[in-house]
Amino acid sequence: MESIPFNPILEYNPDTLFFIRKQYDLDKLERIEEAITILKDWLQKQDHIVKKNYSSNYLERVIILSKGSVERAKAKLDKIATFRTLLPQYFEPIDNLKKTLLNDLITGIPSKLTPDHYRVVITDHKIKQADSGLMDFYRYLIMVAEYIQCNDYLNGVEVILDYRNSNLLEIIKALNLVEIQQIFSIIMEGYGMRIKGIHFITTSKAIDTVVYLFKSALNKKVAERIHVHNNVDTLHKHIPKDILPSDYGGQAKLLLELSHDLKAELNSENYLKHYKEMQKACTNENYRRDDKFNEQCVGIPGSFRQLSVD
Repeated sequence: MESIPFNPILEYNPDTLFFIRKQYDLDKLERIEEAITILKDWLQKQDHIVKKNYSSNYLERVIILSKGSVERAKAKLDKIATFRTLLPQYFEPIDNLKKTLLNDLITGIPSKLTPDHYRVVITDHKIKQADSGLMDFYRYLIMVAEYIQCNDYLNGVEVILDYRNSNLLEIIKALNLVEIQQIFSIIMEGYGMRIKGIHFITTSKAIDTVVYLFKSALNKKVAERIHVHNNVDTLHKHIPKDILPSDYGGQAKLLLELSHDLKAELNSENYLKHYKEMQKACTNENYRRDDKFNEQCVGIPGSFRQLSVD
C-alpha cells in the first residue's frame, strides 16, 4: 500500500506508515512487496491451512505485527488458523447490539494513535452480576482484534480496564484462568498484538486477585507492564491525555460514543461479510505435517504455556 486507507473510526500519525515500516527495514516498497509475495507463496504450499488467499494489505499488516519477520508472520497465520479450529467457541460472530452483557462492558477505541504508534483500547466494566460468564465479551474482543488486524496500522495496543463502576467481586467469580490464557493466546500469539501496557482503574483491594490471574497467564516481561491506578490522573503519566475520551480527562469523544461507533463498524455489512469469510481461515489437521504443533501452539491437551509475546 502507498498510504493507509481511510477508516471512519481510526486515525494515524502523519509518519505512521513510514516510521513503522522503517523500524523493520521495510521502508522501501520493493522490500514489503517481496515479503508479501513470499508469504503468499508459502500459504499456497500449506496443505493444512484451508484459506490460502489474503489481500496484500492484510498480509502486510500481519508482517508488521510480526516485527517485519516473514517467518514470524508464517507462524502467526498458522496459529490463528489453528485457534479457529481448536477453539472455535471464541470465533463465533455475535450481534453486539443484542447481547445484554455488552451493555455492561462498554468498549471503545479512541481514534488517535499514541506518539509511538500504539492504539488505546478501553473497556468500562459496569457489571453487577455475571452469572452467565464472560464468553460473549471474549467473542466481542476477538471481533475487535480481527477489525484491528484488517484495518489498523500500529505497533501494538495499550489496554485500559476500568472497574470503578463494577462489582469487582462478581467479575472475579466469572473469571476463569483457562479462558484468560486462551483469550491472551489468541490475541497475542494468533493476532500478534503487542501489549505495551495493561492498565486497571479501581480503588478496590480485590484487584489483587485480578492481577494475580492475569500474571498467571502472562510471562514476566508482559506481566510487568500491568499497572493499577486509583484514578485517571496516574493513567495520564502513561497515555497522553488528548488521546483519551473526554470522560477520562482527554479530548476524544465520550467512551460511550466511541463504543457506539465501534459497534456500528463491527455490525456493518462489509465487516460481517469479512468476518464470515475469515471463519474459513482455519486448518484441516488431517493434512498437517507436524503433529506436535497443536500442543505447542495452544496447550491442548495439557496446560497452557505462559505467553512470551513482546
